[in-house]
Amino acid sequence: MYDFEYKRATTSTDATDLYSESEDPRFLAGGMTLIPVLKQRLDQPTDLIDLADISDLKGISLEGANIVIKAMTTHHAVSDSEIILDKIPALAHLASTIGDQMVRNRGTIGGSLANSDPAASYPSAVLSLNATVKTDKREIAADDFFTGMFDTALDDGELIVAVSFPIPEKAGYMHFPNPASRYPIVGSFVSKSANIVRVAITGAGPCAYRIPEFETALSSNFAPEAIKDIKISDDGLNSDIHASAEYRAHLINVMTRRAISK
Repeated sequence: MYDFEYKRATTSTDATDLYSESEDPRFLAGGMTLIPVLKQRLDQPTDLIDLADISDLKGISLEGANIVIKAMTTHHAVSDSEIILDKIPALAHLASTIGDQMVRNRGTIGGSLANSDPAASYPSAVLSLNATVKTDKREIAADDFFTGMFDTALDDGELIVAVSFPIPEKAGYMHFPNPASRYPIVGSFVSKSANIVRVAITGAGPCAYRIPEFETALSSNFAPEAIKDIKISDDGLNSDIHASAEYRAHLINVMTRRAISK
């Protein structure tokens, strides 16, 4: 690990001010990805700005027809929230599958989304539920947020403050976990609101994405058999020692049908 200056912010404004005053800073949320990256000397920031003490970035609330989760809310808090368990149980279930108990007690929803790991679980929920990512500068629609592997629409120094999830009529999430890391090799989040169905996949490609063919079929018949015969191309899908692109393409259909059933 290279030397850096460690700073603890007390408010969102304090965090962004510290960021703007630093030469090459990084925000530190849960640190589940950033700390290992630093230990392996794959990044060399001049300053780390810890967000852990910012109370206004923590919490879950019901606001009209939406659930608002603040950025520094942990995975465990999401999985254990009575509001989320009542209104969007699929989102609570997703959070309960992330990593292990230690990861869930340290990792945060804002940190996960900003990192945009291709196998992270939350991006599929954000896309499927048509959530809005709120930052210190603006609001970003789900379809505009994820732009590539470890890449998002966030500008340099832009800080996620909350995510607003519309409450669906129905939703389900299923994933096929890597037995070692517990990251989804393929995960599928399905939601239905009125006549609109959204299907979002994680783990299969460079970043989370939707499948219009599934959405069209399920809009007419919200049942697993509606998509059973739809073949997914393996072009552009991830391929590694854990699963080939062809196998991931197969899992996309299987996990989506299981999510619908759930």
